[in-house]
Amino acid sequence: MDAAAIHAALQARFGARITGADLAALSPFAVVEPLAMAEVAAFCKSDPALALDNLMCLSGVDYPKETPPRLEVVYHLYSYRHKHTFALKVQLPRENPSVPSVERVWGVANWDEREAWDLFGIAFTGHSDMRGILLP
Repeated sequence: MDAAAIHAALQARFGARITGADLAALSPFAVVEPLAMAEVAAFCKSDPALALDNLMCLSGVDYPKETPPRLEVVYHLYSYRHKHTFALKVQLPRENPSVPSVERVWGVANWDEREAWDLFGIAFTGHSDMRGILLP
């Protein structure tokens, strides 16, 4: 499945909760409304056509010079079954950034979310153990 087909599947299922995309990027991605992230993640993993069962990387990104300044969480996904990749992004305000945890979807998110919280202050609601791992 190519990036356009993955994006179309997300749009068909979630409509306006998919707020943007760049399918020509080196890592094609869709932008997800923050409150929908856990639901979109579960769909990406469980839908047989997508089967995005591996969270390769979850990263916090700071855009302090954007207008308005914002943070992002980027989720790089891979399907072992279909051998395709896709990324999801959530854009957050720099003040009190929060997004639902995807730890229950991909267990490896436990450490990645803790790191993003520790370094960027992004809260992952519903996380089982939101405490720092890097900074004293």
